Amino acid sequence: MIRAFANIFKVPELTRKVLFTLAIIAVYRVGTYVPTPGIDGHALARFFQSISQTPGGTLFGIMGMFSGGALQKATVFALGIMPYISASIILQLLTVVFPALEKMAKEGEEGRKKIIQYTRYGTVLLAIVQTFFISLWLENPNAFQGTVIVPNPGWGFRLMTILTLTTGTAFIMWLGEQIDQYGIGNGMSVIITAGIIESIPTALWQTWVLVSPLDPARQQLSYWKLGLLLVLFVFTTLSVVLIIQGQRKIPVQYAKQIRGHRVYGGQATYLPLKVNQAGVIPIIFAQSVILFPATLAGFFPKAGFLSTTATFLNPGSLLYSVLYGLFIIFFTFFYTAITFNPVEVSENLQKFGGFVPGIRPGRNTSEYLDYVMTRIAASGAVFLAIIALFPNIISSPKVLNIPFLVASFFGGTGLLIIVGVVLDTMKTIESQLLMRHYEGFIRKGRLRARR
Repeated sequence: MIRAFANIFKVPELTRKVLFTLAIIAVYRVGTYVPTPGIDGHALARFFQSISQTPGGTLFGIMGMFSGGALQKATVFALGIMPYISASIILQLLTVVFPALEKMAKEGEEGRKKIIQYTRYGTVLLAIVQTFFISLWLENPNAFQGTVIVPNPGWGFRLMTILTLTTGTAFIMWLGEQIDQYGIGNGMSVIITAGIIESIPTALWQTWVLVSPLDPARQQLSYWKLGLLLVLFVFTTLSVVLIIQGQRKIPVQYAKQIRGHRVYGGQATYLPLKVNQAGVIPIIFAQSVILFPATLAGFFPKAGFLSTTATFLNPGSLLYSVLYGLFIIFFTFFYTAITFNPVEVSENLQKFGGFVPGIRPGRNTSEYLDYVMTRIAASGAVFLAIIALFPNIISSPKVLNIPFLVASFFGGTGLLIIVGVVLDTMKTIESQLLMRHYEGFIRKGRLRARR
């Protein structure tokens, strides 16, 4: 492994890409500390600290994870990359609904460029709408338990906030595109991962405080629990790697075609169906839906109905866990149905002379692929639900009673994103090394990039 990392710097082109990616990450991290004008950052930090243990604070913690902690600091990167993610998901949904967008998506490189451009417009539009409501929320002292966050409210502050935060989101989007073009890995994913990794030192410090080896009276986490956490972390990480890498290979045979004196086709290959086809999207959707009442209750503390609903949906309660798991399963099937079209795959196979052995081309093939994908998605949905609920279980007072920030690294969205992005980046680097006859990361066994 160490030799593989050393080989990276033996390839000049690969070295430039890696250093460029690290430089973009450094620029992004600097931007998370640039404050937004007109906001009392210290008062806002005290507010977020006071609600961190409440149901409404959980969603802020999730949003802060995607922004690298910039939301709690109200910096120019407070929105992070979430508007871009939302715009991308909305555009994918609209592609299924509107035939014009579906046709555009099938036009190859030109269609992809148009869709990316529409995604940029949607990102800016969503950022403007979100920042407007955020500015109204920041101006309201009742939402912050009487604390004044904005000393000089008004349209001047609102316009400045809209301009600052929207520009910050557009700049992050541009940074991600620069990584796509000149760096290593998927730019947006790398930026999200950099924001999540930023909270690792804080989580490690909280774990050290819980153990408190110098003060046994303050010790909240015994050594055997700490050892159990380490074992669970290794087991969960290995499980996530296996599920992300896992796929069902559908054998595909291409018929021989004789053109003149040459024979084309006849080779056998396979169609890979991923176990985790939907990625982390179902967890994000489920978190947004189930924590929405709690978030509104934090904004409007005098609304009795919202407060009652938030109490029943308190993270860690049985109702919360059941609904959260069901939402994840539902959104997994929903998003898989959008991203994987068995009829289209069957038509493409038939168009190029391919067929699944033992299955007739056309409708029978599409029904077979739908049958297989449904069962694969079911196993992936159950796994996502278990991983997502794992931090809530081990942070429960009845189990290990550790802070949610520490528990979040034993499952949930953060772990899935980190493992997925690291694997994807390793595949990219490995393919570059092997192409230039250097040893890759793994000698025994192979990454997907070698196959």
